[in-house]
Amino acid sequence: MKTRIEKDSLGEMEVPENTYYGIQTQRAICNFPVSGHRERPELVKAYILIKKAAAIANMELGALDRDRGNAIVAAAEEVLLDPAGKYSDQFPIDVFQAGAGTSFNMNINEVLANRALEIMGRKRGDYDFLSPNDHVNRSQSTNDTFPTASYIAIIFVTDRLLDVLASLSGAFQAKAKEFSEIPKSGRTHLMDAVPVTLGDEFGAYSAALLRASRRIKERRDDLLELPLGGTATGTGANTHPGYRELVISKLSELCKLPFRRADDSFEALQSRAQLAAFSGALRELALELIRIANDLRLLNAGPTTGISEIELPPVQPGSSMMPGKYNPVMAECLDMIGFQIVGNDTAVALAAQAGQLELNVMTPVMTSNILVSIALLTNYLPVFQERCVKGIKAHEDRCRDYLKLNPILVTFLVPKIGYLKAAEIAKEVLEKKIPLKEVVVMKGILSKEEADELLKIEKLL
Repeated sequence: MKTRIEKDSLGEMEVPENTYYGIQTQRAICNFPVSGHRERPELVKAYILIKKAAAIANMELGALDRDRGNAIVAAAEEVLLDPAGKYSDQFPIDVFQAGAGTSFNMNINEVLANRALEIMGRKRGDYDFLSPNDHVNRSQSTNDTFPTASYIAIIFVTDRLLDVLASLSGAFQAKAKEFSEIPKSGRTHLMDAVPVTLGDEFGAYSAALLRASRRIKERRDDLLELPLGGTATGTGANTHPGYRELVISKLSELCKLPFRRADDSFEALQSRAQLAAFSGALRELALELIRIANDLRLLNAGPTTGISEIELPPVQPGSSMMPGKYNPVMAECLDMIGFQIVGNDTAVALAAQAGQLELNVMTPVMTSNILVSIALLTNYLPVFQERCVKGIKAHEDRCRDYLKLNPILVTFLVPKIGYLKAAEIAKEVLEKKIPLKEVVVMKGILSKEEADELLKIEKLL
């Protein structure tokens, strides 16, 4: 492999000649061979947009000459237009890296610097002429750019997630309508309770997803407040007085998003509360999805020895040994995704409280975990909707048969006969396993006509 020699503050090092990244990226490759997982494309895109906005702002303010600035902008536009092409392997930094994300920021700076050098007819590595630090990183620090890129990347992918959640909620609502006339036993503590409809249950699932979606949207909007322009500690050191407002304005134009500067730039670097809150909203969604998936598994249990009030679509054989067995695999997969998201949120929470004084350096692991959680959801929920929710069938006869033998229907007779008397009748219904109507008529508590009227299922619902 041919190499070129580059130099940084630690000395010289060989870098592969055909790479756009440089010496600090190469050091990070050697220092952090941890997970094999690189930063996600959406974070690369967000960071490139920041560099483009910064170059434009610096040129307008006279802090960067037009020749170098335009070359940096042109390099950024190339990467944005062809992220999966020749630049796809130019961002090799592991998600577990130097604190605060300095390695990744310099990776971005080096790629843009070296491509800008080529555009200007220079060789890669000619940093005396155009520097990753002095020109691409002008008016910036990792400390303000990495959290800014994190917020932007999360917003990008969250908008897709919100669409996915709206669709899944709609699918559950469609089932709620389809099952709206199917009465069944309610269950509390997993024990018989007063009746509901199968549609009531599915409508509640839809509502839970909408509530979780609203929470995520609120937390997403919190990320529109950016720390960009605060540089290293929040003071805005080494920036033009008009830089902060201008760069955020340029970034808003590029991203078509209403970004605003942080109310307190010192707090914006110290605290990662916005990321923790956003991750918490994902955790709330995950907990609801786990609950819903487990309900579906429970209602599907059987087909002969379980509740079996619904039937989940059989999408693949469920056993390598037992012929004809089909398992609720789509709901099981959703459970595992939910568990992973809860684990990711725990890592985010620990990282959020690990900030010290002027900076929280744990932002890379927070960002990575949040982006992974969103990817899991956006990748799988549409499949879950299509291959599970849409194909759910109701076993209406099973629902009605269970309801007929539900002793808790006696609850509706309490106003007429009292709680203790009703409890005695419930025991008898359970022991004899005959419908409540028959027991109360047989004991002379109600006439057949009264029983038919008072215990009419449609009325009870």
